[in-house]
Amino acid sequence: MIFKIKKTHLKSSVMEKNKTIEVLNDLIRINNDRVEGYEKAVRETKEEDGDLRNTFNRCVEESRRYKQELLDQVRKLGGEPASYTTQPGKIYRVWMDVKSSFTGHGRQSILELCEYGEDAAKRAYEKALDADNNLPPDVRSVVKQEMDTLRNSHDAIKHYRDMERNKD
Repeated sequence: MIFKIKKTHLKSSVMEKNKTIEVLNDLIRINNDRVEGYEKAVRETKEEDGDLRNTFNRCVEESRRYKQELLDQVRKLGGEPASYTTQPGKIYRVWMDVKSSFTGHGRQSILELCEYGEDAAKRAYEKALDADNNLPPDVRSVVKQEMDTLRNSHDAIKHYRDMERNKD
């Protein structure tokens, strides 16, 4: 009977670990999307928009740091880290290309697209922290800290966007 309980506990533990790895890999993919999206935003931003370029470059570096932290967590759990972007991220970047061809590459348009991406990243982090995922405390702490900083980036993008809207 004791053997059966230990075996069931072990199976449950492995399933929880795999779930945690899956959640972390989703966040890695989101950060890959974020890097690609902001690198594109930097390319689309005019030379005179140095304030936006600096903000976008900061977001790229932020996502690279998050990705490394998440990769470390996945490896620590014995998992294989994700190395690609999400399907919705690819669709988002195609949509960004189409929209920018109609609306131009103005500050407001780029900021609206970046805010859309930030909203998606914020939702992904909120979903990761959902109690159903039962993340171990050390992993939860890393994800929570990243989400808090990500909110600041979201708010900065939204602030710039609001300033552009108020110019009209």
